[in-house]
Order: sequence, then structure tokens, then C-alpha cells
Amino acid sequence: MASPPGVVPAALVSGLAAAILVPGDRPGIGWVLAGTVAAVAVFLVDRNARRSAADSTVEPKTAEGTAQESDTEGQFVPGFVRCLRGPFGRALGVGHGDRGIRHGGPELAVVQRRESAGRAWWTTLALALLAVGAFRAAGWLFALCVVAACVAGSLAVVGHRSANGVLYDTIAVPLEALAAVPWVYAGMSRARASRAKRGWRFGLSTVVTIVLLAVFVPLLGSADATFATLLETVTPDLGASSGARWIVLFTVVTLGALGAMFVLAGPPLPAAASAGGSGSLRRPEWVLPVGALAILFTAFVGAQFVALFGGDGYVRRTAGLTYAEYARSGFWQLSAVTVLTLAVLVLVLRWAAQDTAADRLWLRGLLTVVSVLALIMVASALGRMWTYQQAYGFTVLRLVVEVCELWLGLVYLQVLVAVAWLERSWLPRAVLGSAMVTVLALAVLDPERLIADKNIDRWHQGRSFDVDYLGTLSPDTLPATDRLPEPLRTDLRARLRADLEQDSWQSWNRSRARAR
Repeated sequence: MASPPGVVPAALVSGLAAAILVPGDRPGIGWVLAGTVAAVAVFLVDRNARRSAADSTVEPKTAEGTAQESDTEGQFVPGFVRCLRGPFGRALGVGHGDRGIRHGGPELAVVQRRESAGRAWWTTLALALLAVGAFRAAGWLFALCVVAACVAGSLAVVGHRSANGVLYDTIAVPLEALAAVPWVYAGMSRARASRAKRGWRFGLSTVVTIVLLAVFVPLLGSADATFATLLETVTPDLGASSGARWIVLFTVVTLGALGAMFVLAGPPLPAAASAGGSGSLRRPEWVLPVGALAILFTAFVGAQFVALFGGDGYVRRTAGLTYAEYARSGFWQLSAVTVLTLAVLVLVLRWAAQDTAADRLWLRGLLTVVSVLALIMVASALGRMWTYQQAYGFTVLRLVVEVCELWLGLVYLQVLVAVAWLERSWLPRAVLGSAMVTVLALAVLDPERLIADKNIDRWHQGRSFDVDYLGTLSPDTLPATDRLPEPLRTDLRARLRADLEQDSWQSWNRSRARAR
């Protein structure tokens, strides 16, 4: 599998863009700009390679009147096309040697549209997550977004589910980055002889360009103060620490771009469609434990409803606790139960036999009951955490835990759909996608401002107010301080603006700019 034209320039452009644009110490607009440059560079190389492969797949007819394929050594043919022409094409509903594949028929067009839509979704999600850095100043929030964006980018490159499983799909790009180096080197070695003269001329042109810029830029900068100010704004810092950051970012992103193009050139084999089928657990073997859980959960949920409607007086009489203490005492246990229950449901859905209509009926019925009861416990855990925060105050950790519970409830809804269909192949990616969308929704919600608003609400209701804690948050909280009286407002704003360094254009952030 030879590397297509443009791989090395695309990787170098991606790495250089990251080194110049990404502010390594804070959220900023440069993150999404660098991500966009890398995405466009990889997309252009992949698109051109696919077009070349499509043009060369069918050659003119021979004397015998048969079309010959041109999968010759040294020619780039995307693994996507190769897979469709083999047995994995049949797994996707496309026959081996099918005329639809050879001539771009409707079967291939449907698969390609599905592939393109999936990649567009994951790429858009990754860039949206990186764009959070231009609007929110909270470092912890943006760190979550960067991790989620990296996972979404890997899923965009892999495309459909691979036979290696969802864990591989989420880290395919960094895993294949080092393997891409010898792949590119081999491709450059084959083309070195024919391109030596052209490369030398291009190198000479680059040197001349650098010399001209080195002469004319300082002259123009000294000729006009406005232009000199503009140059200072766009010229990156070339100090020792910045140089090390440049090298690290350039290396990481260049290897990442190479890994992405390597996976696109020869994608992993697609996973065969799973339509249920026979498992190794017979009905009596799984019905007994799952049925016991259903009975236990029913009793627990009944007790929850009694406590809910009984209110603070009932809890004080039965448990000797205030309702807030009661809420705090059970949250983590409920969270652990719902997570463990989710694992049980997934394992049963994976291994339970579905050979007969009775097997499928029992599976749907019992797993649905347990899932619904678990959803009620998720709602109970959310209610407990909300009550706890209203009593003791809102913090980042408590809000993040609450959001995780909300996401867990969304996962249970997805499990209910999988149980209704008895089809689980789509579930892992759906769970990952819902996690990324939840992180993005949290960023849109502006969590630190929400925390400040809720704590100020508590203060207006006569409860305690931890101004020192709010002073440790990011400038995202500044709009909420308008509701505080003087001198408390001025004091808190001074804390939030303390050590607020000036941003370069790469690290521009709306929240920090508004704070200044």
C-alpha cells in the first residue's frame, strides 16, 4: 500500500499550524483553527486519493472485452475500496466483484454516503468541542473537550465499526501514528529518484522566499508604526520555553496527521453486522440472577417513593437524618448500583441465547423491567445530589457528578432501544457519541457561571455563601457577580481578574476578553 501524493505536505502543514496556532497553556481560538487546518489537510489528501483510485479501478477493455483492475504494486488504492471488493463487502451487503462496485453503482454509493455522513458527524463534533476554547475560560472544562475531540477525531478516521472493537477505534490514530512513519518513508523512497530535481528546485525557491521575507519584513516594520504593531501581534514568541512547546506540538500533530492518513489509506477490516443470534447462556441461567435483581430493585424503588412522598418528617422518624443528610448518604451507593447494573445488562444482552421466540420475549421483558427500575434509581440519585447541593452549596465536582448521572440515564435509554431491537452493534459508538454531546452541552451551559448563579441564589435565601470558593473559578463566573452588592462584588471581581494575562490572537478567548 503506497502512500498517496500529498501525505507529507499535509502532515507538515498540520504540525506547523498546531505549533503556531495552539496556545499550550490555556483555552483559545487557536485550538479550533489548528484542528480545522489538520482536518482540511487530511480530507484533501483522502479525497484526491479516492478519486484517483476510482478513476484507476476500471481500465479500458482488453481484446477479450473484460475490464481489468489496476491494483498494481506502488499504486494507492484505499482500503475502503479493497474491503468492498472482498468478503467484507458482502458483509455490508455488496457482492464480491459486483458491477456496482466496479462502476460506482447504487450499492457502493449508499455505503459511501453512509461512510461520509458518519465521518462528517464525528469531525463536526470534534471541531465543535475544540471551539469551546474560544468561548469558555475554565481549564478543566476545556481539558474534557480536548480529550473528547481526540476520540471523535479517531472515530471519524476509522469510519464504520472495525473488527478490532470500539476501544481500538477510539485510539486508532495515535496507535497507528508510528506505523505510518515507515509507510511514508517507503513511499518517499520510491518517488525520490523521479522527484529529486523537482524537490531541489522547490527547496531553492523556499530559501529565496525566506531570504526575501527576512529583508523586507524588518524594513517595512521600521517604516510604519501601525504595521510594526501588527507584526508584533502576529509574530509568535521565540523564547526557549515556546520553542520546546513548538517542537512538541509540531511532532505530536504531524504524527497524528500521518496516523490518520495511514488509517484512511488502509482502514481496519469492518466488523460484520451483528443481528443477534445464539448466545452461550440458556434462559434459566440468566433469568434467575436478572429476575432476582428485578425483585430487589422493585422493593428498593417502592421504599424510595415512600421516602419521597413522606418528606423530611418521615426520613427523620425512620432514619434519624435530615432530608439533605439522607440524600448525601445514598448518592454514591446508588451511582455504583446503576453502573454495575448497566454492566450486567450489557453482558446478558451479549451472551443470552435468542434462538426461540420465547427466549427473545423473556430477554426483552426482563431486561426492560430492570432497565426502567435502574432509570428510576438514576433519577433518585439525581434528586439526592440536587437536594444535597441546595443544602450545602454548588461546586464544580458536584455539578460534574450530576452531569455524569444525567449521561448515565441517557445510556440507559439507549440500552432500552438495544433491548427492544435485540441489536447491540451500534450501542458502543452511540454511548461514546452521547458522552461527547453531553460534554459539549455542559460547555454550552456555562457550568461555572451556573454554579455562581446557584450559590448567589442560596445567599439571597439567607444561606451560607463561600466567596473564597467562587474566587478560585475562572472569569466565566463574572456575569453572575452583577447580582452581588458592593463591596462584595468588587472584591470578587478583583479576585477573578487577578493574574489575567494578556492574550495573543492565537489564545483569544471570549470569556477572558470580556473580563478585561
